[in-house]
Amino acid sequence: DFIYRAPFTSGGRPKALDSWVGTRAGGKWSGMNNPAIVRTVPNIIKSPEDKREYCGLEFANGINALLIHDPTTDKSSAALDVHIGSLSDPKDIQGLAHFCEHMLFLGTEKYPKENEYSQFLSEHAGSSNAFTSGEHTNYYFDVSNEHLEGALDRFAQFFLCPLFDANWKDREVNAVDSEHEKNIMNDAWRLFQLEKSTGNPEHRFSTFGTELNCCVREKSLDELTDMVVKLFGGVVNKSLPVTEFLEYPFQKEHLKQLYKVVPIKDIRNLYVTFPIPDLQKYYKSNPGHYLGHLIGHEGPGSLLSELKAKGWVNTLVGGQKEGAKGFMFFIINVDLTEEGLVHVDDIILHMFQYITKLRTEGPQKWIFLECKDLNAMAFRFKDKERPRGYTSKLAGSLHYYPIEEVLAADFLLEEFQPELIEMVLDKLIPENVRVAVVSKTFEGKTDKTEKWYGTEYKQESIPEDVIEKWKNANLNGKFKLPDKNEFIPTNFEIIPLEKDATSFPSLIKDTAMSKVWFKQDDKFFLPKACLNFEVFSPFAYVDPLHCNMAYLYIELLKDSLNEYAYAAELAGLNYDLQNTIYGMYLSVKGYSDKQHILLRKIVEKMANFEIDEKRFEIIKEAYMRSLSNFRAEQPHQHAMYYLRLLMTEVAWTKDELKEALEDVTLPRLKAFIPQLLSRLHIEALLHGNITRQTALNITQMVEDTLIEHAHTKPLLPSQLIRYREVQLPDRGWFVYQQRNEVHNNCGIEIYYQTDMQNTNENMLLELLCQIISEPCFNTLRTKEQLGYIVFSGPRRANGVQGLRFIIQSEKDPSYLESRIEAFLKMMEKSIEEMPEEAFQKHIQALAIKRLDKPKKLSAECAKHWSEIISQQYNFDRDNTEVAHLKILTKEDIMNFYRNLLDVDGSRRHKISVHVLSRDMDSCPVVGQFLSQNDVNLSPAPTLPQPHVIEDMTAFKRSLPLFPLAKPHINFMAAKL
Repeated sequence: DFIYRAPFTSGGRPKALDSWVGTRAGGKWSGMNNPAIVRTVPNIIKSPEDKREYCGLEFANGINALLIHDPTTDKSSAALDVHIGSLSDPKDIQGLAHFCEHMLFLGTEKYPKENEYSQFLSEHAGSSNAFTSGEHTNYYFDVSNEHLEGALDRFAQFFLCPLFDANWKDREVNAVDSEHEKNIMNDAWRLFQLEKSTGNPEHRFSTFGTELNCCVREKSLDELTDMVVKLFGGVVNKSLPVTEFLEYPFQKEHLKQLYKVVPIKDIRNLYVTFPIPDLQKYYKSNPGHYLGHLIGHEGPGSLLSELKAKGWVNTLVGGQKEGAKGFMFFIINVDLTEEGLVHVDDIILHMFQYITKLRTEGPQKWIFLECKDLNAMAFRFKDKERPRGYTSKLAGSLHYYPIEEVLAADFLLEEFQPELIEMVLDKLIPENVRVAVVSKTFEGKTDKTEKWYGTEYKQESIPEDVIEKWKNANLNGKFKLPDKNEFIPTNFEIIPLEKDATSFPSLIKDTAMSKVWFKQDDKFFLPKACLNFEVFSPFAYVDPLHCNMAYLYIELLKDSLNEYAYAAELAGLNYDLQNTIYGMYLSVKGYSDKQHILLRKIVEKMANFEIDEKRFEIIKEAYMRSLSNFRAEQPHQHAMYYLRLLMTEVAWTKDELKEALEDVTLPRLKAFIPQLLSRLHIEALLHGNITRQTALNITQMVEDTLIEHAHTKPLLPSQLIRYREVQLPDRGWFVYQQRNEVHNNCGIEIYYQTDMQNTNENMLLELLCQIISEPCFNTLRTKEQLGYIVFSGPRRANGVQGLRFIIQSEKDPSYLESRIEAFLKMMEKSIEEMPEEAFQKHIQALAIKRLDKPKKLSAECAKHWSEIISQQYNFDRDNTEVAHLKILTKEDIMNFYRNLLDVDGSRRHKISVHVLSRDMDSCPVVGQFLSQNDVNLSPAPTLPQPHVIEDMTAFKRSLPLFPLAKPHINFMAAKL
């Protein structure tokens, strides 16, 4: 099914809806005159606040389409969803649907060039992607408005005349394998496959759909093509029925089973799963949502509240989980504490006690109506989505809902049907349960290995006496249904714009204690606001010990607020609280009506916090595990981490934090909190449906609360200095190597430091990144098959920037280094020979991307907030920089390349991080490769020997630091 989001015409005027639904006849358009269209659907249910126009079409070939007219959109988008995926793979060619998804991108009869589609999109501010799931293959793109027709033409050829060129078959098998290899040591993928593998082997759910193994190579292209055509059918309707599974993937012998699973990371989880009927058709009553709302509730009297009070769990998720057409699952998953791991049976008993409570109380209409009101409110005031994600989601939804309801279906709760709730409750019984416990404590105690991922596990039947105990679960007096939600807003009034409203944030308060920025919303006109606070404290990052204590303080604070804030979250009011290298970050976002209530509670708790000793030990232990688990992150993530450590003036390593964590005691943490809050500086941005006076009142409340309860005083201006960036020397090249002990892939990040951020340097760097982005992906990933993860783009930190490349690959880092250098050399020639017309296309594409307006309040606020926390305050950056972009010439880019990126460039500053795979003990930093003589590869330049970094601290001590970026505005003038 197909979604098409409408553009402007090339003349800048929006097309009317009727111009999309037919063929031109006598200068007019008439959709119903087109025999391809059997029905138009003009009355699409939409939010009263949604100003877009919609029209649905049903085609004679069975395709449903939704057309969206948005006169304010900066980009156009389209998506097509095929209702078939990996569950339809033939048993002997598992991964075929995923392989087909890849192959469609590699040329069509009309556009045979393998990167024609991606190149066209890149040149016109566009992008694309696709995904394969069990029942869907979904393709989507966005592009500048005036080039939608060209993009659609190329997109349509995927489904009309794909080439499936035999020359690219093996290469794309490698690409799919590389994507799979990235996930092999990922616990989420491993557990998902284990769940599938331990069910009925004759059921398609048990198959493996993310990799193409070597048997594909043995099939001829004709055989593959026949299978792919049979599966996907192109645009022609072959009337293939959508598979409906009449049996569950778990039969009687697969129930009442316990799986003890060894993870890669040091995690402890309990997964409780019940097979249930497919509830999709009941979307207007949604019994799974009702039960998930109660079982997954986190307020007082909830299942989670009691399990946390006993010290057994940290988090809980409950609700329905998609399976496929014909079956679903209901899950209750918890994150276990050390004590919880030995109380698994008791935890599950509590789950059944809570389910017994729900049966005894019966379905409550008032709870259903409250959920209905929350859904209606969320739909009415829904934030606008970015075009690409919006079209992709809606295209998939067209398979499940009438076109008229496709926008609203996820929010429709219209029919209270208690018998459906009871029907699902009847499936949440011990006889229908599957349990998986994940813990490192099972190492050496397993007897099975999952075929595809190598996950070690032990399967046991749950003893009948345990099943009987669960069946006889009595009522637990600690459990109660949630109270009515007092955070549901009642005032949705949009405040009129004040006379002195500004287009950008204005400084409305600047004192020793705080700097307050304010912007009244003048674009979205929804009853929402974003309140952002950076709380600057010099004690937060003094050393690893203080950093750990700041982290634990924030985590314990959030943990204690959870029951209170959960109701606010359900009512569309969210808060975020994090420790940072400068102190703390606090935000409250959502409906503006009751924001101040939640904010006051958070700040009061912050200033009067009393630590619970049991929770302190539990959260400290979880933090220690999270630090240790960094070893199992992906190699490319390790490369990025090490580069940050190397380039930032002050940064503590995971090992330093682990070592210092041993010294954090409860008395020490209690003494630290008043120290942390003793002297602060607050910088705030309040943005949205609020007045200037309200903004001042809110920030005054925050200050008064801290002064009254924590006796907070302001910091000195000299204490507000930010950390700086290491400055690499001209013609310097440094290499740092580390090994990833978990993954079988290598990772590399290469950073060419260019200069401090300013308008000219920013645009030169971004324009170069725009030009090389698509060729980088096409050359290094598609053609040279270096790995699934290939990225190029700007890196910016502490006011300094440069070009970076990131690759994760089975190849050695030194080989990746040489291929990146070869690519850069190739791009020098490519840019030099680039026609002016092509060069101007890239300038226009970058301009469109930069001027792409935020689609929701939180996105606009995030742009302004990034200017504030970087202390650059260039709120009109996009317009200023795009104006400069348009005067850049090709010679400017060539000079930028020759000076800063060429191997012999006089101002080239390069640092490389090589992450070796678990099987590599060492690797030369500069290698010699016979494959460099391969005629299919562009030659790599000869590289000098770099400086190998043996000691990170010594490296940083030997180099100067950049100054901090200057603010874009004059604060003295801003106060006047």
